[in-house]
Amino acid sequence: MESAQERCSDGSSPKTGTSMSFTGHPPKPETSGTRSTRTHLVLVDAGSDSPARHRRSHRAGEIFKRSPVKGVASNPKPENGIRPYAEAKAKTKSTIFCRNKIGTLPLLRRAEIDCGRGVTMRVCKEAPSSGLLLFLFIGLSSVWQCFALDVEANQTALLLVNASTGRPIPETLFGIFFEEINHAGAGGLWAELVSNRGFEAGGPNTPSNIDPWLIIGDESFLVVSTDRSSCFERNKVALRMDVLCDSQGDNTCPAGGVGVYNPGFWGMNIEEGKTYKVVLYVRSSGSINVSVSLTGSSGTPTLAAANIRASAPDISNWTKMEVLLQAKESNTNSRLQLTTTNKGVIWFDQVSAMPLATYKGHGFRTELIEMLEDIKPQFLRFPGGCFVEGEWLRNAFRWKETVGPWEERPGHFGDVWKYWTDDGLGYFEFLLVTRGGPETRPIWVFNNGISHHDQVDSSVVWPFIQEALDGIEFARGDPNSTWGSLRAQMGHPEPFDLRYVAIGNEDCGKKNYLGNYLKFHSAIKSAYPDIKMISSCDGSSQPLDHPADFYDFHVYTSAKNLFSMAQKFDATSRAAGPKAFVSEYAVTGNDAGTGSLLAGLAEAGFLIGLEKNSDIVEMASYAPLFVNSNDRRWNPDAIVFDSSRLYGTPSYWVQRFFTESSGATLLDTTIQASSDSSLLASAITWTNSEDKKSYIRIKIVNFGSSLVNLTISISGLDQNPIQKSGSSKMVLTSANLMDENSFSEPNKVVPIQSLLENAGKEMDVVILPYSFTSFDLLKESTSIRIEGDDHSSRSSI
Repeated sequence: MESAQERCSDGSSPKTGTSMSFTGHPPKPETSGTRSTRTHLVLVDAGSDSPARHRRSHRAGEIFKRSPVKGVASNPKPENGIRPYAEAKAKTKSTIFCRNKIGTLPLLRRAEIDCGRGVTMRVCKEAPSSGLLLFLFIGLSSVWQCFALDVEANQTALLLVNASTGRPIPETLFGIFFEEINHAGAGGLWAELVSNRGFEAGGPNTPSNIDPWLIIGDESFLVVSTDRSSCFERNKVALRMDVLCDSQGDNTCPAGGVGVYNPGFWGMNIEEGKTYKVVLYVRSSGSINVSVSLTGSSGTPTLAAANIRASAPDISNWTKMEVLLQAKESNTNSRLQLTTTNKGVIWFDQVSAMPLATYKGHGFRTELIEMLEDIKPQFLRFPGGCFVEGEWLRNAFRWKETVGPWEERPGHFGDVWKYWTDDGLGYFEFLLVTRGGPETRPIWVFNNGISHHDQVDSSVVWPFIQEALDGIEFARGDPNSTWGSLRAQMGHPEPFDLRYVAIGNEDCGKKNYLGNYLKFHSAIKSAYPDIKMISSCDGSSQPLDHPADFYDFHVYTSAKNLFSMAQKFDATSRAAGPKAFVSEYAVTGNDAGTGSLLAGLAEAGFLIGLEKNSDIVEMASYAPLFVNSNDRRWNPDAIVFDSSRLYGTPSYWVQRFFTESSGATLLDTTIQASSDSSLLASAITWTNSEDKKSYIRIKIVNFGSSLVNLTISISGLDQNPIQKSGSSKMVLTSANLMDENSFSEPNKVVPIQSLLENAGKEMDVVILPYSFTSFDLLKESTSIRIEGDDHSSRSSI
């Protein structure tokens, strides 16, 4: 006699070998950011091709392994019918299935229900033929064990993709925006280890504050002060060190010497085996023996050291000294020390320490640049933002003060974000970023005579216009021109490809903006007619009242609002006129935390909307890009770092889904859902630059709490079918909507990539609640008719 587990109630043969689990899903979006106690029971097939809710393996310690796509987790090959991305805590066993008219129903033996707040309801029961009903009965009768129990029916939907026609997406669509905020540059992207290297941060008057420099020894051994004796005309402040002790006699210096040290930006990261270049300017009336060393935060251990010895005649005037230090061990919280045991007076100025190996020798922190390269940005908007404006014009970013030899740059106090920068990362270095890796178009934002609190009248704004014209000449002028020659002297005789400039930032509506803008526009158009100009005014709802090639659109809002703004540009006029540049967008406030999954999913929906409206939206970039975890001036940010570590927030990983969109072909998509759907989708066709193969990429955001059984139907590929092998999928989700990455869990919320085994023109897939999923479908060589193209077709290979 057959048991209930061996024969279905309708007499059909059982289907075996597949594991099922019941698991809780993230709560619905809540602006308070608190965790809901509601539980959603959803069937997840952990043995099918559909991605499971979590990345953890049933086998302890197996989290994920790297895929060929750098930084994206990949699923190992399934073993024994168990998918390694199934939730570790879900101790499910083999389940028997029955096939009937409404599909496959499981006969459950064991499952766990996560009720939130650490409460788990476990059901273990031998299942008869009515196992599913028995399970639900037991679960519902045990509802008192949970705060709430909310069983939601799965949704069904149909996604239609028309691959026979398409519209070209601008090559410039997705890029990056860098602002000097959160110590993104000083103490971040720029690899300089010394903070306040020129002793100018305390202001031009002396004596002055030399923070973060501190002394080694006490006042009986030395006196440290500042004076205006530097040899550099634009930064006159220098450090004077009166050493009162000596190597012998009545007042003997301590064994380690006396002097000063600099802790850098919350500690210097010194790595064993690497070489660091220290440059400093020194003068003295007597001979010197100065120890230059890298040590731990307390002065020990010594990681690397060298001595500078010079006689009085050699250093009676300011002299540049260079020292190479090779670290014999690693320390992430190090400092630079300048010490001596010789009595006398020594002056120091412009003290720099940098790794000898920086990104392509340009002075950038390599791992941060590589994270930017992985986004494949098509443009770089720089250097701000409010950093360009300043609270007051006297503290605004001025490009001429940031070029030339670094020792001669005066630096300035950024009064919006409240910290000093030596401007080692200046106008020239920003332009170098655009040439460092794949070609990235520079977009220069300059001040138009307006800050947050003061404005230049349009009648006297010409000097600001001339400064902008000179800046354009520096970037793209002939190497024999006035400012082009300075660029050539700095090692770059070839012009930079500067074709976009923004006249101000968020200045629309201010009293003098329109008058100033029109004068800037006229002068630049006359001198450089090919340059595209960006207005600070928003033209998405009504036409601009002034000429422009682009209008700037910024949005910072809640997750719900930003997701709904996927349709923001649907109704924007397509009449001839300026295009949209969405140069700053992000979810902020309680929904965002310091970088939540919820924020990332809302941004994914918004970006899908921009992609589908890319006939009017030509460029878009997230903001802010970087944050040093020691100086969070703004939350959230795309990339978080300190002196030695870094990780991407979910907002960063969302951008990785769009790396192939710029310059691709947008396909028509239509969603047909059984009920009000929280789905957004788009599809593109693109060619992989590495393998030269052509793909269709379908991206789907599920911003709802229900699992969606989605049928994808692709038409227009009758002669060019999807290949059965070589296709893949990528899923971004997590156990809780407010989950974030951190230094301790940098990969808690990252995309999971796996092979797509049921690739084809017709596919049944599962879209998880609160998730972002993409499918890359490898296809044969095909020709797609491009709308508005002079040619009837264009090969995608």
